[in-house]
Amino acid sequence: MARARALKLAERAEWRKLLHYVPNLIAPGVHGQVDSRAFYNAPDGKNDPGAELEATLLSFFSPAPESDEQQHPQCRFPARHAWLDAELGFDRARMPRPQCSRYREWRSALDARQLTLVFASAYLNNPGSMYGHTLLRVDAADQDERTRLLAYSISFAAATDETNGLLYAVKGLFGGYAGVFQLLPYYVKVREYGDLENRDLWEYELDFGPEEVERVLRHAWELLPTYFEYYFFDENCSYHLLGLLQVARPDLELTASFRLWALPVDTVRVLTERPGLVRRIVYRPASSTILGARLARMQPDERRMARDLGLGTLSASDAALRALPAERAAAVIEAGHDYLNYRRTTGEGEAPDGGALAREILVARSQLDAPSQSPRIEPGVRPDQGHRTARIAAGAGRREREDFLELGVRPTYHDIVDDDAGYIAGAQIEFFKLRARRYERGDARIESFIPVEVFSLSPRDEFFQSRSGRLALGWQRTFTRSGAEPLAIGADGGFGGAWQPRTGARFYATAEAAVRAHHAFEDGYTLGAGARLGALVDPVARWRIHAYAQQLGSLAGERHDPGALVLEQRLTLTRDMALRLDLSRQRESGRTFDTALLSLQLYF
Repeated sequence: MARARALKLAERAEWRKLLHYVPNLIAPGVHGQVDSRAFYNAPDGKNDPGAELEATLLSFFSPAPESDEQQHPQCRFPARHAWLDAELGFDRARMPRPQCSRYREWRSALDARQLTLVFASAYLNNPGSMYGHTLLRVDAADQDERTRLLAYSISFAAATDETNGLLYAVKGLFGGYAGVFQLLPYYVKVREYGDLENRDLWEYELDFGPEEVERVLRHAWELLPTYFEYYFFDENCSYHLLGLLQVARPDLELTASFRLWALPVDTVRVLTERPGLVRRIVYRPASSTILGARLARMQPDERRMARDLGLGTLSASDAALRALPAERAAAVIEAGHDYLNYRRTTGEGEAPDGGALAREILVARSQLDAPSQSPRIEPGVRPDQGHRTARIAAGAGRREREDFLELGVRPTYHDIVDDDAGYIAGAQIEFFKLRARRYERGDARIESFIPVEVFSLSPRDEFFQSRSGRLALGWQRTFTRSGAEPLAIGADGGFGGAWQPRTGARFYATAEAAVRAHHAFEDGYTLGAGARLGALVDPVARWRIHAYAQQLGSLAGERHDPGALVLEQRLTLTRDMALRLDLSRQRESGRTFDTALLSLQLYF
């Protein structure tokens, strides 16, 4: 203990990382982010690094025997023990030497050679996965690309079986769940993400040496029995994986820049932008991505036969199918089998005997003398190569013959007019979007504040019956019959379908509803419903147009009857810079007004 004090080990970065100490936001000092009491040896170890270090040293000399129910502290905290031993040089003859059989068996089963961070793309149907997800794969020494699915994975997630998406999101915002580390076979996560949720996977192989891998795994053992309070925006899956990885090297600072929020794609970007940290990147497309690539290479009659094969309404021995050249017939049969598996996996529907149908299709494929028709899928822009997730916009505009200046801030993440490179096309997820204006004849004011806005345009076709919709919650300026324009709280959204007749063009139609509340309204609110028709088109590279027409009729409260014709355009200048031109004609409470806004958007 005296040597530890003299060396100021409690102030060292290695000790702070092993205990997950971070500076307090307001008061002086630090606190440990682990909320499990068993993680600390000192009564105030969560807030006192020095006391925790000395209590840990004392525990290592404990004479308590190791048992199946209770590990010796040297075995419970192997990462702390290894680092303190390296710094202080323990005299083995003067301290217990437990066998640590549980840890040694666990470590031997992993047989780790390298570590790979895996990023799963966004999944809008689950509020907890709207930004994507990361996990850590532990690659064994005897595994290769053919057996990679047999590896283990380490992930961090909220411990809950909650099925209500809204309740999950709300509780996740305020630390309502315990976040825990889990060790699972990698194929379980690939099936969950790539097959059930149709999310592409990106595998970032880390350039860690054997001792660095060992440090991470020792610390993972320390974290597996513990829990953190789970917060959707900051202390989430990706943040705590960075906290685990940064123990590998004393100079690694991976979590320091994520004090307010940590998006999975941003945490991946931290790794790729650090020289010498990522060795290799592998793309693993989802089942739906592979099926979509197959279908894009087929003629309409081939697509129809592939669909009917998967539905069980066309026999694999049908004359029309057998009349095709061997390679084209193979492509149709393989696509039909993929479509059948997609339907069985996602639960969208299944033939009366899906297993028998799958066998019939595979037997028909085995009778064709043709190589595999599996398409080569180009990975495109990686998630970490897309635009940065925070955005600030400054512009000038005119409304009803009055000029104004506008400033907009969006902490996260992406909207459908942004450049899709590295993101899910047709998906919008934004939080805490704020717009403020200063009119030439008035004071500065908040124009809108939208804490949550989600918009999904998933194309429908004969294979995928995707649903599209949007939801926005927050405050925005709204005209009333009395002529006031209060900042009214409200919600609006829609539900419908989208179609993509060609690459670079999506059209959609949604049934819409909106509610606004403010004391300036008659009865204090207005409620309406109607429809929206829109299009999202990329005429050329870097130029995107979003146009829509919307009309709602009042159902209750003050008669408002809002309608709009809107044209939004974005011209990408660089990855993190764009010009945007918004034109609109709106009608609210019997009042019609035109607005034009030109703004420069910077992503950071």
